[in-house]
Amino acid sequence: MTKNVDLYLQEDIKFAQLPLQTDYLTEVVATTLAHLDFEQDVQIGIACVDKDYSHELNLQYRQKDKPTNVLSFPSDIDDAIIDEMGEYPLGDLVICLEVVLQESLEQNKTPMAHFTHLVVHGVLHLLGYDHEISDADADEMEGLEIDILAKLGIDNPYRDDFMME
Repeated sequence: MTKNVDLYLQEDIKFAQLPLQTDYLTEVVATTLAHLDFEQDVQIGIACVDKDYSHELNLQYRQKDKPTNVLSFPSDIDDAIIDEMGEYPLGDLVICLEVVLQESLEQNKTPMAHFTHLVVHGVLHLLGYDHEISDADADEMEGLEIDILAKLGIDNPYRDDFMME
């Protein structure tokens, strides 16, 4: 089981509907890693940004001309250096809170349930999972998300009748 999650939260933007707490986000990351039997101490950054910045990053790094809900930036530190570090640097997640709120309304989900799903989704990306390569990869990643979210008390977000009270 992961021993320690060193989480850095940067909130460039805040909304009352998403009262983010470092302890809760740390639990989400730790639950995700424990589900995957990841046993190292880790560092992760989560930046909460507006649509303009998300759009800028999505265009720059993915050539997509629109804001997106979450972007994942895995650490690119050399393995030799990582071996000497006390914590494994997972990387950074950039989450657009405006998109999260918009999607949660459209998908009939609570903002926190949707935000939690995106953190799990982003951590899986940081670990190398990718849903855009093949249907099998997408199914694997979706299954992991469903199982991890269940451990966090959140229903399957892919169900048509999803609703988190």
